[in-house]
Amino acid sequence: MIRFPGRWLFHRLSACIVATAMTVVPALAAPYAALVMDARTGEVLYQENAETRLHPASLTKMMTLYIAFEAIEHGEISLDSKVTVSKNAAAEPPSKLGLKPGQQIALRYLIRAAAIKSANDAATAIGEAVGGSEAAFAERMNRTARQLGMKNTSFRNANGLTQEGHLSTAHDMTILGRRLFYDYPQYYNIFSRRSADAGIAQVASTNRRFLDAYEGADGIKTGYTNAAGFNLTASAHRGNKRIIATVLGGKSTAWRNQKMVELLDLGFARAPNGARTIKPEAVAYLGPGRDSLPESPGGAGKIIRLQVAVLTSPRPRMRPGAAAAPVAAPPPEMLVAMQDNIDAVLAQVHDAPAAVAEAVPEAVPEVVAEIAPEVELAAAATAPAIPALRPMARPAALAVAALQPAAEAVAETVAQSVGEAAEAPVEVAAVLPGAVTAAPAPIPTATQAAVPVTPVETQVAEFQSTAPQPETLELAAALAPAPVARPGTIILMSAQTDAPAPEPELEVVSRVSTSGGRHHGISIGLFNTRYNAERALLQTALTESSVLEGSLRKVVTRATGFDANFVGMTEEMAEAACRRLQARSQDCEVVGP
Repeated sequence: MIRFPGRWLFHRLSACIVATAMTVVPALAAPYAALVMDARTGEVLYQENAETRLHPASLTKMMTLYIAFEAIEHGEISLDSKVTVSKNAAAEPPSKLGLKPGQQIALRYLIRAAAIKSANDAATAIGEAVGGSEAAFAERMNRTARQLGMKNTSFRNANGLTQEGHLSTAHDMTILGRRLFYDYPQYYNIFSRRSADAGIAQVASTNRRFLDAYEGADGIKTGYTNAAGFNLTASAHRGNKRIIATVLGGKSTAWRNQKMVELLDLGFARAPNGARTIKPEAVAYLGPGRDSLPESPGGAGKIIRLQVAVLTSPRPRMRPGAAAAPVAAPPPEMLVAMQDNIDAVLAQVHDAPAAVAEAVPEAVPEVVAEIAPEVELAAAATAPAIPALRPMARPAALAVAALQPAAEAVAETVAQSVGEAAEAPVEVAAVLPGAVTAAPAPIPTATQAAVPVTPVETQVAEFQSTAPQPETLELAAALAPAPVARPGTIILMSAQTDAPAPEPELEVVSRVSTSGGRHHGISIGLFNTRYNAERALLQTALTESSVLEGSLRKVVTRATGFDANFVGMTEEMAEAACRRLQARSQDCEVVGP
């Protein structure tokens, strides 16, 4: 019997085809790119193909969550807002939360599902709730990317599923991860959770293996599609260093995680110890509408501000069809009235010197006479300065006396000096050491003002000749009244007054507080010391500020320990806070009024 060799030949050909296909698979793998950044300064420590535009896959959800946090902070939406799931969102392929069309779910649960489980239906529902539609939300994603400096990124959807034109780079994704950490630190802890309550299901983190394996890792996001490969943007801190890195185009989850370990280790080794943290500058809030930056083919629009001087001020253009109105000349009556006003003002200016001369003392007319010819309206800008007045002559009958420091009292002004009492009054000024005071001199007359100034030597000689003699000083001291002696005994007396009337008794009225129904609170546990209770309250307030906003921290001393409470909450606030804390495996109990 002859055997037909066809079956043997078929098996041989099949084996060759399979072997050939296996050798081609690595060539179809997604391109690889990586970047390592010092999160404190934004300095790039390592990069490879970092500016190559590749498929970001679910790393896109970092931008979706960034905009969701922005919308919450500016009051566009709240964590407790109910979102109605559309047919478009419910039809997204896995990974998904399992939402149904028409279903209503709180925004906080959608955020947990998108960040932790990387649910595509949850991400689309977030985009539609914040942007109105997925297309409008994608436009907002691109505006925000330009603001953050992501120059080579273009988004087409909110979940990262492969779509034409939906591309980014390892550099841009690392910038976005750094922005999440610094711009919204109050929400950043969600990226380090291993699991969470998403309302309709308990979801587990797609990044839990790396979080558990690498010391200091606390986020951020994984991604995978056939076109993108295995992607990861991760962040870790050790000591005073924080490193953020991105891997695009990994061959498998294990390969990607191992590559990220190598990149983060490299970053910690290269990052300086004493680097100063330089946070990225805050971006302007543009809101849900379109921004004012014009689109340009090469990327983001730019605003160019020029500082130039205005040389001309052209008239506005006339409305179409309207004839230019001729500029009419003023009527003759108006010109005559204007000329009369001008003449009146000039006459007042010319008459000013005479009016001034009547209102000032006799010594001033000389000055007015000198400046009057210069008062001309045409030469006002170049008028010469007014000459300075001559100093007043020193009174001839002024005598200054100085007392010795040992004098018991200051001598008063004496009406006349000895030997000159019958001839002329003398003005005597009593002087203390270091200060001279004299009686005010009379206002000089015009004749006195015209007297020329006496030379200094002559003034000194005259002063010495008119200075009072020692006998004059003794007489002044004798005439000064002696100070009144202090009584030997001082008796202090107090008058008896009527007893004060008793204050009326106050009636204390107690009533129930009307603080808007905030009579509830929550208890987060019983602690052995007050310090531990206060510390637990502070840590909880920092991590859950959104649900505990407006509440007060209170430690109640009990026989069994110290009870840590948040008070001043409504019943709904207390229940919501407890649900959130219990989802993080933290004890919580609602406390009623």
